[in-house]
Amino acid sequence: MAFVDEYDFNVLENQSEKLVVEELGRQIAAHKGSICLCDTCVIDMAAMAMNTVKPLYHVSLLGTQYTAQAMSEKSYAASLKDSVSKAIKRVKDNPAHD
Repeated sequence: MAFVDEYDFNVLENQSEKLVVEELGRQIAAHKGSICLCDTCVIDMAAMAMNTVKPLYHVSLLGTQYTAQAMSEKSYAASLKDSVSKAIKRVKDNPAHD
Protein backbone atom coordinates (compact mmCIF):
# COMPACT_ATOMS: atom_id res chain seq x y z
CA MET A 1 0.00 0.00 0.00
CA ALA A 2 1.30 3.47 -0.90
CA PHE A 3 2.02 5.99 1.85
CA VAL A 4 -0.68 8.41 0.67
CA ASP A 5 -3.27 5.63 0.80
CA GLU A 6 -2.64 5.10 4.52
CA TYR A 7 -3.70 8.59 5.64
CA ASP A 8 -6.56 10.99 4.93
CA PHE A 9 -4.81 14.01 3.47
CA ASN A 10 -8.17 15.44 2.39
CA VAL A 11 -8.50 17.04 5.85
CA LEU A 12 -5.37 19.11 5.25
CA GLU A 13 -6.48 22.57 4.14
CA ASN A 14 -4.56 25.74 3.31
CA GLN A 15 -6.79 28.64 4.36
CA SER A 16 -4.50 31.18 2.67
CA GLU A 17 -5.63 29.80 -0.72
CA LYS A 18 -9.20 30.84 0.02
CA LEU A 19 -8.05 34.25 1.25
CA VAL A 20 -5.92 34.86 -1.86
CA VAL A 21 -8.83 34.01 -4.16
CA GLU A 22 -11.17 36.33 -2.23
CA GLU A 23 -8.64 39.20 -2.30
CA LEU A 24 -7.90 38.58 -5.97
CA GLY A 25 -11.61 38.94 -6.72
CA ARG A 26 -11.74 42.27 -4.89
CA GLN A 27 -8.64 43.65 -6.60
CA ILE A 28 -9.59 42.43 -10.07
CA ALA A 29 -12.85 44.33 -9.79
CA ALA A 30 -10.80 47.53 -9.50
CA HIS A 31 -8.74 46.64 -12.60
CA LYS A 32 -11.52 45.56 -14.98
CA GLY A 33 -10.79 46.65 -18.51
CA SER A 34 -7.08 47.11 -17.88
CA ILE A 35 -6.03 43.49 -17.36
CA CYS A 36 -6.66 40.21 -19.12
CA LEU A 37 -9.25 38.14 -17.29
CA CYS A 38 -8.81 34.89 -19.22
CA ASP A 39 -8.62 31.72 -17.16
CA THR A 40 -4.86 31.39 -17.65
CA CYS A 41 -4.06 34.92 -16.47
CA VAL A 42 -6.36 34.84 -13.43
CA ILE A 43 -5.08 31.43 -12.31
CA ASP A 44 -1.48 32.65 -12.83
CA MET A 45 -2.23 35.64 -10.60
CA ALA A 46 -3.63 33.39 -7.87
CA ALA A 47 -0.68 30.99 -8.08
CA MET A 48 1.90 33.78 -7.91
CA ALA A 49 0.21 35.35 -4.90
CA MET A 50 -0.14 32.00 -3.11
CA ASN A 51 3.55 31.32 -3.62
CA THR A 52 4.44 34.44 -1.65
CA VAL A 53 1.95 34.49 1.24
CA LYS A 54 2.45 32.61 4.47
CA PRO A 55 0.49 29.35 4.27
CA LEU A 56 -2.21 28.77 6.88
CA TYR A 57 -2.75 25.02 6.99
CA HIS A 58 -5.17 23.38 9.38
CA VAL A 59 -6.64 19.94 9.92
CA SER A 60 -9.04 20.44 12.81
CA LEU A 61 -11.47 22.85 14.40
CA LEU A 62 -8.68 24.09 16.67
CA GLY A 63 -6.54 24.69 13.59
CA THR A 64 -9.38 26.65 12.04
CA GLN A 65 -9.39 28.92 15.08
CA TYR A 66 -5.62 29.38 14.77
CA THR A 67 -5.92 30.39 11.12
CA ALA A 68 -8.78 32.77 11.93
CA GLN A 69 -6.51 34.46 14.48
CA ALA A 70 -3.68 34.72 11.94
CA MET A 71 -6.04 36.18 9.35
CA SER A 72 -7.06 38.93 11.74
CA GLU A 73 -3.47 40.12 12.14
CA LYS A 74 -2.92 43.39 10.29
CA SER A 75 0.52 42.35 9.08
CA TYR A 76 -0.86 39.17 7.49
CA ALA A 77 -3.71 41.03 5.81
CA ALA A 78 -1.29 43.66 4.47
CA SER A 79 1.06 40.97 3.21
CA LEU A 80 -1.78 39.16 1.48
CA LYS A 81 -3.03 42.33 -0.23
CA ASP A 82 0.48 43.23 -1.32
CA SER A 83 1.13 39.76 -2.72
CA VAL A 84 -2.08 39.83 -4.75
CA SER A 85 -1.36 43.33 -6.03
CA LYS A 86 2.15 42.35 -7.14
CA ALA A 87 0.84 39.18 -8.81
CA ILE A 88 -1.73 41.18 -10.79
CA LYS A 89 0.92 43.62 -11.96
CA ARG A 90 3.34 40.85 -12.90
CA VAL A 91 0.77 38.99 -15.00
CA LYS A 92 -0.49 42.25 -16.52
CA ASP A 93 3.03 43.12 -17.60
CA ASN A 94 3.92 39.56 -18.69
CA PRO A 95 0.85 37.49 -19.61
CA ALA A 96 1.41 33.83 -20.46
CA HIS A 97 -0.04 34.45 -23.92
CA ASP A 98 0.16 37.06 -26.70
